[in-house]
Amino acid sequence: MVPGKPDPSTANCFVMFIQPIATSDTSIAQNLKQLFVLRNVVIICYLLGAAIASLKLQLHIPLLPLISVISTYGIVNVVSWLRLRHRHAININTFFIQLVIDVVVLTAILYLSGGSTNPFVSLLLLPLVIVATTAPRLYAWGMAAITIACYTLLMFFFTPMHSMGEHQGGDFNQHIIGMWFSFLLGVGLIIFFVVKLADTLREREQTIAEARERALRDEHLVSLGTFAAGAAHELGTPLATMAVITKELQNELASRPEMTEQTRMLREQIERCKQTLTQISARAGQSRAEGGIQQPLDSYLNDVLQQWRLVRPNVTLQPQWRGVQPAPLIVVDDTLSQALTSILNNAADASPQQIEIIVSWDSEHLVVEINDRGEGLNEKTQAAIGTPFFTTKKEGQGLGLFLAQAVIERLGGHITINNREGGGASVNIQLPLKPLMVTA
Repeated sequence: MVPGKPDPSTANCFVMFIQPIATSDTSIAQNLKQLFVLRNVVIICYLLGAAIASLKLQLHIPLLPLISVISTYGIVNVVSWLRLRHRHAININTFFIQLVIDVVVLTAILYLSGGSTNPFVSLLLLPLVIVATTAPRLYAWGMAAITIACYTLLMFFFTPMHSMGEHQGGDFNQHIIGMWFSFLLGVGLIIFFVVKLADTLREREQTIAEARERALRDEHLVSLGTFAAGAAHELGTPLATMAVITKELQNELASRPEMTEQTRMLREQIERCKQTLTQISARAGQSRAEGGIQQPLDSYLNDVLQQWRLVRPNVTLQPQWRGVQPAPLIVVDDTLSQALTSILNNAADASPQQIEIIVSWDSEHLVVEINDRGEGLNEKTQAAIGTPFFTTKKEGQGLGLFLAQAVIERLGGHITINNREGGGASVNIQLPLKPLMVTA
């Protein structure tokens, strides 16, 4: 590398600087792994550049010192790889030190090729840009001091380099061209790095927003669980009283057939409420492994549909089964049953005559698609759907879909709701079976 004869191999060394630095140990380890691979490429480029400059361009290059610097760089790279494999002291300090090593190596190469007069000296700014945008302020000030010191030393200590058979004017003109090329290279690398950094920051902001949304949803779920437990306790006594009174009324009205049927239905509904409260109390705090039973997936889903048919007998349900046989064996999760029931109820409310359900599975995934023939969803509903206490029904509470979505996501799945062509809405549930699978 000489003024007026830009060496492309020097630029390649800074490919390593465009990788964003993360503060977690896992991300830093990944960055170090990428750095090891890139340094191997850089070392090869250095060797090729030295060979071309000496043999092809016939320049005065101190080959022995240059090869010594490159060899030391290779040894450092091997040591870094060994530290990475053994996960020894991998943190932000480790990565910062690696960047300092890159600055020192570049400074040594610049010292051997014209010092501060080398057009590629501005590349010393790249590690400073990376540290300033990704690391705490203390690291940025430290890197600033190091790069300033290196540049200052190169102003006074360097090996002058001139090509053979050229005049001073030609050297100066080619030096200007080299500076222009160095500027373009620096701009390109900085822009590329900033774009990658912006993408990383956007992903981080999205992750934080999703975590905040999950925390808010969990807070709602805790509140609802507390209220449900309190309601189960408070409603027990009134329901017991109602059951006693209903039984007495049924005995007193035994001679009136028209009233006997009504009191019987009333008593059945009271018993159903009592059973529901009993299940809430019994299952509260009980893990799925303790409370669930083992059942084939298709049998479990069929039971859920049969139970739902008993509650909504007037709705025509058209199920389609598409799955491998024998179906995987799962541990029944009652919260999943309730989630599916809530979604089926919403579909039946939108389309009281008929709904369609398509169930498909393989050994690892379950997909449930529930289609109705209602009016579909407007933009306002699509934007607010799944949030607590939002409902389009006069007597709805806005909790069914919210709780169903929470259950599905807790099991590692997700729900998407879209309008169907020709009218109606379609709910698509995708769920991994691993959280439900029977484990030895």
